[in-house]
Amino acid sequence: MTDLSSGSEQLRSLNAQGGERVERADADPQETAEWLEALDAVVAHVGRERAQFLFDKLAEHALSLGVESARINVTPYRNTIPFEQQPRYPGNLEFEERLAAALRWNALAMVVRANQAYGELGGHIASYASAADLFEVGFNHFFRAAAPGGEEGTGDLVYFQPHSSPGVYARAYLEGFLSEQHLQHYRREIAGPGLCSYPHPWLMPDFWQFPTGSMGIGPINAIYQARFMRYLANRGLAQTDGRKVWGFFGDGEMDEPESTGALSLAAREGLDNLVFVINCNLQRLDGPVRSNGRIIDELEAHFIGAGWNVIKVIWGSDWDPLFSRDRTGALLRAFAQTVDGQFQTFSANDGAYNRERFFGQNPELAALAAQLSDDDIDRLRRGGHDVRKLHAAYAKALAHRGQPTVILAKTMKGFGMGAAGQGRMTTHQQKKLGFDDLKAFRDRFRLPLTDEDVEQVKFYKPADDSPEMQYLHARRAALGGYLPRRRRVASKGLIVPPMSSWGQFALDSNGREMSTTMALVRMLTALLKDNEVGPRVVPIVADEARTFGMANMFRQVGIYSPLGQLYEPEDLGSMLYYREDIRGQILEEGISEAGAVSSWIAAATSYSVHDLPMLPFYIYYSMFGFQRIGDLIWAAADQRARGFLIGATSGKTTLGGEGLQHQDGTSHLAASTIPNCRAYDPAFAYEVATIVDEGMREMVEQQRDVFYYVTVMNENYAQPSVPSGDPQALREGILKGIYPLGAQVQTQTQAVQSAQAAQVQLLGAGAILGEVIAAQRVLKDDWQIEAAVWSVTSFTELQRDGMESERLARHGETTQAPYVTQALGASQGPVIAATDYVRAVPELIRAYVPRRYVTLGTDGFGRSDTRQALREFFEVDRTAIVIAALKALVDEGALEAGVLAEARRKYRGDAPAGAASWQR
Repeated sequence: MTDLSSGSEQLRSLNAQGGERVERADADPQETAEWLEALDAVVAHVGRERAQFLFDKLAEHALSLGVESARINVTPYRNTIPFEQQPRYPGNLEFEERLAAALRWNALAMVVRANQAYGELGGHIASYASAADLFEVGFNHFFRAAAPGGEEGTGDLVYFQPHSSPGVYARAYLEGFLSEQHLQHYRREIAGPGLCSYPHPWLMPDFWQFPTGSMGIGPINAIYQARFMRYLANRGLAQTDGRKVWGFFGDGEMDEPESTGALSLAAREGLDNLVFVINCNLQRLDGPVRSNGRIIDELEAHFIGAGWNVIKVIWGSDWDPLFSRDRTGALLRAFAQTVDGQFQTFSANDGAYNRERFFGQNPELAALAAQLSDDDIDRLRRGGHDVRKLHAAYAKALAHRGQPTVILAKTMKGFGMGAAGQGRMTTHQQKKLGFDDLKAFRDRFRLPLTDEDVEQVKFYKPADDSPEMQYLHARRAALGGYLPRRRRVASKGLIVPPMSSWGQFALDSNGREMSTTMALVRMLTALLKDNEVGPRVVPIVADEARTFGMANMFRQVGIYSPLGQLYEPEDLGSMLYYREDIRGQILEEGISEAGAVSSWIAAATSYSVHDLPMLPFYIYYSMFGFQRIGDLIWAAADQRARGFLIGATSGKTTLGGEGLQHQDGTSHLAASTIPNCRAYDPAFAYEVATIVDEGMREMVEQQRDVFYYVTVMNENYAQPSVPSGDPQALREGILKGIYPLGAQVQTQTQAVQSAQAAQVQLLGAGAILGEVIAAQRVLKDDWQIEAAVWSVTSFTELQRDGMESERLARHGETTQAPYVTQALGASQGPVIAATDYVRAVPELIRAYVPRRYVTLGTDGFGRSDTRQALREFFEVDRTAIVIAALKALVDEGALEAGVLAEARRKYRGDAPAGAASWQR
């Protein structure tokens, strides 16, 4: 048997090493007693508020004298709100208990039924069992819904703990939104009206508002959502006062970096519209969260240190009489010496065990429990299972001002599941329950089910006219309606201004040199001036605005700050000084790509969350996008985001001198895997303008659930004007992904004819299109070979079009050939494709290229050097393209092999090929 006292000594030792105050001998006990009695007198005669004021003043004065506090940010292991300050519970406890029992049963039943019929479906019972009361107090008394046609800005936003989704479905079933057929199809979504495993707005677009299934994404998204609500209010775009963001998360989930990485932002900006409720059931999937420590203490210190208001709900009402009889502090001493691994063991055992192992530790504890039977001890609940304690905490959080609030609620994982799962190490994996276990669950929660009902695991729904069902609907009516519910489209879209008003310079460039990054920023600057779209544009950067040439926006629209600007900026005399403003439009997120994309998600889903379409542009170094925050981008896709992700300084060779981790060769490959992401790699400003125009029309006019990823470069080169000819054909080619690029005097028709007459077809994209154009000249000048150049703006769009054509053909439906097949079909000669990305990107379309196809890319680790040296190194420069073209022509018999050998000597000398770039 484990020696608890020995473990306690080790814990005290570890706490001391970690900075906890070590008790010193009292040199003058009488003086100490006088100070303590003085504080007691203030509390007794004036109140806690006055005592707190004096205590804080004394602490400040002590610091000014050089007397430092040795206190740590951990309070005693008991409820923050004492019993005497607990308000009267406003609900009907009897009705709520009956409803909670029905919800618990139906949540359990849908998982058990699914696994009885289909053993591989899985599902989670224990998480909701621990969190049920956390949710129900909110549903019955706090979560306000944004009822259709209701008062603007009345709805709260709730991020639900994903593993508890069966309980949310169970409530929607009682409310009438989901049918029994829905519950029967839990985790079976393909045939019939199924229910997805976790909150997924894409899979259930009328129900779930926020995807939280990937651990850690919910917390950071909730913080930035609360911040974005303040942004909308301060800019006068929406009334969000009084609305709350509630985030329900697990204690184990708080280990994710995203869960805690933005806590300081929430405190810094005083987001008192934000409440976290942490379900502290002390268990992860495999075992205790902090087996040899206390996660509630750790989280309390963490949140207090970050500047949050912390409310602990640890012990239920059944403990109140014990605390009132405990005159010596025996309970708190025992709690302080008990680690979470032992608390889990206590929760997994019955009253007799807890009498012996907890209350039997010393005579004082034994005396406190002497009047309790073993059943009484077994019924001593933790605070997270007591609706009265939770209501008091929620009410206090709602009233708190100036800080975000976190409620640390202690629960038992698998609460009520008895020997089958409560507190067991295997609780998280519990998918099936036997007949006896189900009967015990029924009896534990006093459900009106027969043994036959239990054996068949029937769903239970009280009669519509029963008091508890009338109570359920009345409570939701008083709070504005039902949730979660999701708005699919905004009630009103935006009218996109004509391209000529914001992108004419790109259409008529006439060879002016600029980078496509600068072209994009100029377009954005012009869009900000539009009367309708301008106020809805949200420029977002992660500390690189000056790098991207966006400093002019500081003066134009300002940087958002809820405090305004409390200092004189160093560059105040500059035309482009760093201007912060409470009504500022730019979201400058600092060095936090996860934070910046979370802001982007909030803005990109505003059409649904706030019925207010916004147009966010998040501009960032492309290598810090998908490879760093890919999971968050997937969450954006799931949440049906609408906006622009701008991958600046894109590719592996465009950002000379930066080296390995500052070079992006894979973002387009990652983007190709996300179904509703439109990914483009344009080379010219007019291509960028065309893509941005189409994106705005698709997202804010037509309200389609897509978002655009556009890569732009920092390399300056001559920007051609838009080619003459058929503008619709050109637009179609740019948007579908490929079009022929002729000399600027040619029309599109002439460009197509040139491609048909050429001996080889050269495909180029983004940063490497310039090398492809140069290769065309070299082939002509050095080898008298005619080559046609095609600008490929999107290998991803071409691949998707090809796959869809194949799918339709398999089903026997009449369909045209893939777009890229049609485009290249009338041309001749081999096809050579070169990009600034790994070869897997141009390989996406291999199946649809009608002839010999050769791809070049920047596979391997990055290097620091000049652009030209990098392109030579990765073999995507003009001479590498020429050699690839000649090799293809030799392979086809169109050229003698000696031509290729001569070309190698001419461009590469006698140097051997050497190792591949990734090996060097």
